[in-house]
Parts: sequence; C-alpha cells; structure tokens
Amino acid sequence: MPPRSAPTAREQRLGAELRKLRERAGLTATQAGALLGIDQARMSNIETGRVGLSAPRLRTLACNYDCADEALIDALASMTGRRPRQWWEEYRGLLPQGLLDLAELEHHAAAMRTAQTATLPGLLQTLDHARAVFAHSIPQLPAHEMEHRTSWRIKRQAVLYADKAVPYTAVIHEAALRMQFGGRVVARAQLRHILQVSERENLSVLVLPFTAGGFPGAGQTIFYAHGAVPQLDTVQLDQSHGPVLLDAEAQLQKYRQLLDRLEALALTAEESRDFILGIVKVL
Repeated sequence: MPPRSAPTAREQRLGAELRKLRERAGLTATQAGALLGIDQARMSNIETGRVGLSAPRLRTLACNYDCADEALIDALASMTGRRPRQWWEEYRGLLPQGLLDLAELEHHAAAMRTAQTATLPGLLQTLDHARAVFAHSIPQLPAHEMEHRTSWRIKRQAVLYADKAVPYTAVIHEAALRMQFGGRVVARAQLRHILQVSERENLSVLVLPFTAGGFPGAGQTIFYAHGAVPQLDTVQLDQSHGPVLLDAEAQLQKYRQLLDRLEALALTAEESRDFILGIVKVL
C-alpha cells in the first residue's frame, strides 16, 4: 500500500508517539524497522503517519522499546488499523484539513475543556449564530463554502449529545456573551440555547464576568481535548489561518494550569446561568 498523501492529525500523532518511544529506547529508525522486518524508509513513514501499522506490530515495537505503560500502549493500539469513514469525510476537499482534524479530535476525546474571550464555543452555537460568525470571515467566504462550514459546525455538536456524551466544560467571558452576532434576535436565541444545554449533566458552562478583572490567556481561544491517557492530550488554538494543535508535555501542562485558573475565577454553574439569564432579559 503506497504512503498516504495527507495523513490526518490523529495518524500523525500516533506516529509521533511511536517516535518518542523509539528515541527514549535509544534506537534508530533503521534498528526499529528491523524489529518489524521493514526498512528505514518505511519506518520513517510510519512515524510521520504516512503508513499505518497493526495493533500487534505496535505492541511488538512497544515491547522492544521497553515501554511498560500498558494504558498508553492500549490507547496507541486503539489508534491503529484501517481508518473508518466518519461523517467529516464528506467535507474532505470542501473544507481545510485543519477543520476536519478538529472534528476528529473532538470525536475521540475522553473529555473537553474550552475557554473563550470574544466568541462563543462552536459546540454551543446555534445555526443562525454560526452563520453570522462565518459571514465575518476574511477573505469573505462564497455562499456555498459558508454553508459547508455552518453545517460542519452544527454536525460537530453531536459529540455532546451522544449516548456516551463526553464531559465538556466551557469558560465563557462576559464579552463573548454580549457580542451580538446576527443582531439582537439571534443573540437572544443563542443565549437561551446555552442556558438550555447547560442543564445537561455532561455540560458545565462557567461565566467569567468583567468584574473578575485580569486573567491568564486573555484574548486566546483555547480548546483542550483529553485523550484516553494524559500523554495523548491535545490543545487546539484558533488562529486566523486555521486551528493549531499542540501536544508537547510542557505546553499541555501550561494550558491545564491556565484552564484550572480560569475555572477558579469564573462564576459557578448556577451563578453563570443566572448571569446569562440577566443578559437575555436586557437584550
């Protein structure tokens, strides 16, 4: 099978984790390839996500790399094999790869946390609000692409409502709550939607009011996806050119601490619902 021309972020992450294990073991790619009966070039392609491998072969590598972390090995093994077609594949070629990677990241997350200052979390947006947000994209999106992005954003929200919906905590600054994308009617409906979904057991919406003053990470949009094990956690940052994924341990630790601090500064879930309701009443 020829190498993949465009491996997904998840496929690249699997390869990167295998490379970390190999380097800790002090082996070269050539030596590691010999353990599987393949050459250095194919081993390098495995470590860049361009070539897949089976779970038994991954366990062979982990054994020879002296990795005793069974939870990590099991998590990595679950990432091997043929990639099943998921709903976001219908957008391949229609939307940037980074957006597809984000949907895949959310789909496989064990838990999710986010902090937003000027915009509302995509997973909590209504159709009309999402459409109004994309209307402000630069460069301006053609009508068909705006509809693709809007439907993609709404379909992503299924992760919150599945039978085994993952825990999701959103810290939202008051500024984002008061932004009237689409006008007052759309804004009012959007806030009512947040109030409604915040009642779900797996969702926690926490408001960071103006009165909280300064706070870490001001201006950033942060999304933290917990993996099956902490080593597979991922941070996603929104940038004008698209999402950026981070997975170095120092980066993960920094953003875990940042989100912990923001959640400590925010109102409680009950106080947050009352706060949002107060905004709705004056819209």
